[in-house]
Amino acid sequence: MAYVFFNPNPKGKRVGDCAVRAVSKAIGKDWTDTYIELCSEGLIFRDMPNSNYVWGMFLKKNGFEEKIIPSVCPQCTTVKEFAKKHKRGTYVLACQNHVVCVVDGDYYDSFDSGDETVLYYYEKEI
Repeated sequence: MAYVFFNPNPKGKRVGDCAVRAVSKAIGKDWTDTYIELCSEGLIFRDMPNSNYVWGMFLKKNGFEEKIIPSVCPQCTTVKEFAKKHKRGTYVLACQNHVVCVVDGDYYDSFDSGDETVLYYYEKEI
């Protein structure tokens, strides 16, 4: 249960594409294919591929279920705490201004986002 560096962006960029990176890890596809699929989904909804609605709908279409957790502290949960409690499964976590993927208790990101507060998440049924 730890942070794992993960940045599939072909140019190594780390800003503005966190949803693409997280979804890429969650669905097991490379960054480019994921970006194209999210752009197609965005076109359907006339919205940007990294909009919460677009990547959320994309995950739902790919077998994920949306779940909400308390986001008001002191009941709030950080990415690090979430990962420790979820040792099996694949999750995409929505934070205030960030998206991160948790797989089997490890959180994958281009930086250590463990202290970010989780607002809601998507879970892939095992």
